[in-house]
Amino acid sequence: MTVVNIAQPGEGRPGNRPPSMADVAVMAGVSHQTVSRVLNDHPNVRARTREQVMDAIRQLGYRRNRAARELATASSSTIGILTIGSEFFGPQSTVLGVEAAARAEGYFVTVTAMEDYDVHSSAKALSHLIDQGVDGVVVVASFNEVTDALDAAALKIPVVVVAARTDVPADDPAHYVYVDQRAGAHQAVNHLLELGHRKIAHVSGPTGWFDAAERKVGWLEAMAHFDDSPLEVPGGSWMSPGGYEAGKRLVEHVRSGEVTAVFAANDYLAIGLMRAFWEAGLKIPQDVSVIGFDDLQVAEYLIPTLSTVRQPFQEIGRTALAELLEGKPGHTLPKVIVPVLVVRDSTAALG
Repeated sequence: MTVVNIAQPGEGRPGNRPPSMADVAVMAGVSHQTVSRVLNDHPNVRARTREQVMDAIRQLGYRRNRAARELATASSSTIGILTIGSEFFGPQSTVLGVEAAARAEGYFVTVTAMEDYDVHSSAKALSHLIDQGVDGVVVVASFNEVTDALDAAALKIPVVVVAARTDVPADDPAHYVYVDQRAGAHQAVNHLLELGHRKIAHVSGPTGWFDAAERKVGWLEAMAHFDDSPLEVPGGSWMSPGGYEAGKRLVEHVRSGEVTAVFAANDYLAIGLMRAFWEAGLKIPQDVSVIGFDDLQVAEYLIPTLSTVRQPFQEIGRTALAELLEGKPGHTLPKVIVPVLVVRDSTAALG
């Protein structure tokens, strides 16, 4: 009978020190170099040998010394994320997606949020990340000042920007990943058009943001054959108070029949809009249809539930990290992800 003794981590070694690669090599009956090859997924290792090494790792409770690996490879195994305030649903959901993808690949993540939305704050935050020795940076801040700072920085490490920028210079070394905001706006407006609406207003997002600009362009393109002068009401921000104020300005347009449906640039604006309509005694969707963008979790619990366009934030995160780790030099075409229309109770046929 063979008795296998599974030692606890640290047990049976001088001073109860953590198990080392040498300990793994001894238990597996292989060389230190073979253990290293297995850990680095080297192809020239026999399946049986790989199994022996992995079994020894499990029995010893061995964990790789990341610090030693970093010294040997001149890599920090850390990804920097540059982002904006935590109050913004889209960017923060994207940050979580990037972080989850990085963790799955064995990378640490350090997140830096900008103090303000200008070139100086963007450059300062970028410098902070670079000073930490990150291997690359994912930028999750979809407005002009950030890309201006990136263009001026001439960074020597891989950079991926999550922003619907359609005017990327041909010599820009940064890689871009984004959801097709214009296509999402087309989906939202075409849905309303299919329901018979022709007077579709737009509560737009803040100026200077790529995503807001692309959603507005998509609305205008979809409306081009149906309304020569569609009504835009600026939300002034991405938040519900902006939608609420825009909604109050739209009330009389709805009552007069000048507006039968509204495409809001995001769900927060749509929620504020719906509150203003409710206070004015307007019923959704009987008097006016409303559709948003993003698909907040709360969207399906509102009364009525909110039709919207869903952004696949986990996919954005995975795609951005994959692009960063691939690290192709020079300019590449953006990676574009298609959003998904979600139809709920806040939109209905024009009656």
